[in-house]
Amino acid sequence: MNRNGESQISEAGLDGKLRLLFERLRALGSVVVAFSGGADSAFLAWASNHVLGARALAVTALSPSFSGYDREQAAAFARQASLRHEVIETSELDNPEYAANGPDRCYHCKDELFRELEKLRQARGFTALAYGLNTDDLRDFRPGHRAATVHGVLAPLQEAGLSKNEIRELSRRAGLSTWDRPASACLSSRVPYGIAVTAEVLSRVERAENALRELGFRQFRVRSHGDLARIEIAPQEFSLALRPEMAQAFASRLHAVGFTFVALDLDGYRQGSLNTVLAAKNAT
Repeated sequence: MNRNGESQISEAGLDGKLRLLFERLRALGSVVVAFSGGADSAFLAWASNHVLGARALAVTALSPSFSGYDREQAAAFARQASLRHEVIETSELDNPEYAANGPDRCYHCKDELFRELEKLRQARGFTALAYGLNTDDLRDFRPGHRAATVHGVLAPLQEAGLSKNEIRELSRRAGLSTWDRPASACLSSRVPYGIAVTAEVLSRVERAENALRELGFRQFRVRSHGDLARIEIAPQEFSLALRPEMAQAFASRLHAVGFTFVALDLDGYRQGSLNTVLAAKNAT
């Protein structure tokens, strides 16, 4: 650990993991990568392209749960990294089990995604399908990983023993613009379990988050609790969020997109905060 309490990354160990990743990708022969544009999938897409060239295809799935901002970021990275890149459309909102927004919502999302990607893989003659799971992801509640197992989707980053911080460091060394990109997730992750996910709800969340981005925030979430917007801001950005004039800016902009009430969460941004409800239920 360093003096800031952060785990130090061994260069020798990191180089070894990168070699192992390249070896695993090379052994596949060809691969379709589920590519959302986040740090993990971007690094996997880059590594696959580095090793396999045109035999690697990055595919982005478009749906109401994938924000326009994220679409732009994914497309921009694909151009910068000279990836072979395509988009498909998925229809998870048409699945009542997904729209009901139970704790297994992510399973139904990834089930739809991997089913469509498998069709594309078979049609194009690629040998494998992979996604950007890392070793840290195994510590969180993520039903989508079960869907990956069901569909036989590979996780080369996790198999190489790479953590989130290691992926960011390797991305930085490779000159990838995504190395410090804030963590992202589908828009449905902003809606508490049990509240139905609809295109209208997702659109309102997307417009609210665009408003916060315009105010200069980088790492945040707008959680949609019906008429209430609960804003989570990264602690390092609290100095901006707590300025007196920012309260009015939050309120006016989020009222404008359709929220009746606006609250700032003093616990700040934390990934998967809505899962704390599940943890509390399981503890009782």
